[in-house]
Amino acid sequence: METRLLTHRPEAGWSSPLPAGLDSARTLVAAFAPTAYAERDDFWASLAAAFPRSHVLSCSSVGAIAGEHVVDDTAVAVVVRFERVEVTSAAVPIQALEMSRRAGQKLGRALADGDPHTVIVVADGMHAQGSELVQGIAGALPAGTRIVGGMAGDGAACQRTWTLVDGVPRSGWVTAVALSGPVEVGAAARGGWRAFGTARRVSRAEGNVVLELDGRPALAVYAEQLGDLARGLPAAAERFPLAVRVDANEGAELMRTVQAIDTDAQSLTCAGDVPQGALVRLARAGHEQLIDSAERAAIAAKPRDGAPVLALAISCASRREALGDLCDDEAAVAHAALPPGSTQLGFYAYGEIAPSARAACDLHNQAFSLVTLRELLS
Repeated sequence: METRLLTHRPEAGWSSPLPAGLDSARTLVAAFAPTAYAERDDFWASLAAAFPRSHVLSCSSVGAIAGEHVVDDTAVAVVVRFERVEVTSAAVPIQALEMSRRAGQKLGRALADGDPHTVIVVADGMHAQGSELVQGIAGALPAGTRIVGGMAGDGAACQRTWTLVDGVPRSGWVTAVALSGPVEVGAAARGGWRAFGTARRVSRAEGNVVLELDGRPALAVYAEQLGDLARGLPAAAERFPLAVRVDANEGAELMRTVQAIDTDAQSLTCAGDVPQGALVRLARAGHEQLIDSAERAAIAAKPRDGAPVLALAISCASRREALGDLCDDEAAVAHAALPPGSTQLGFYAYGEIAPSARAACDLHNQAFSLVTLRELLS
């Protein structure tokens, strides 16, 4: 497994010449770029020319992770050529938000024949219901397939998200690569958020829209628990996600970002499913807790024998907003926790796909997730 990490800036081009000699049918190229890079035909042409046989996985992000740093207005790419691991790829359009599960099923079926060990997914973060998409993918793949990845982001702008389809950035698609053969994968997601206040029962919900809590309008209950901070809604909601517990005996709660509020319907629209009957509380986190969670994710995902890995870091766009100038710190602590010689890159997402307490594959919000890869040659 040979790995090269590169960056690209509009005014300077690539940090070093593209390693075209690594191009092969067993090569994965992962690239994460600012939303505006969708219009940079020269950038995509350079990748296509250097890696005509490789599988290129890419999506939009506001800020990218390169090693121990977060970089702005910069694209980050890694080129990985495997010796024995087989790489396949697929892309499926998401025809409507309510058809996210169907799109996931179609994607899973397209990759299932190769008996994949791991599937890395990037999906349009504004045109897919992440929880439904993930469940669709998981249901169509062989049992035991590891599914990881994230939802393409656009930060606070929320204007456009895209993934790469046939060498062209396109909105409304989900794309993925599947790895089959001797590959070891670790994956973990940690949030650092702490629930507080009284647990409320979700008495009425439709997918990711919470309508009632304890039989009362959901927005009224949410605002009541925020107290004076409710004056800052809807912006304040980003700092107070919902901690969701489906089973009272379940482990860690799953975070759900409150994306929007509807004052007429008195509802909360979340960035993932909130099942009816679940218990929810508000959650909050300080800078120290957020940074510590990135380190814990890296420790949980890395191999025990200390061998170097390729690490794909996917952090929630809301975490970047919360951390501000300290966002470098979560990338730095995760990188430092990895084995020496490891390569780390990543992006900021509208949802992170990783294992959870309730499922081997789940959609997270407000989390720092880390996926580690290494090829096994013996």
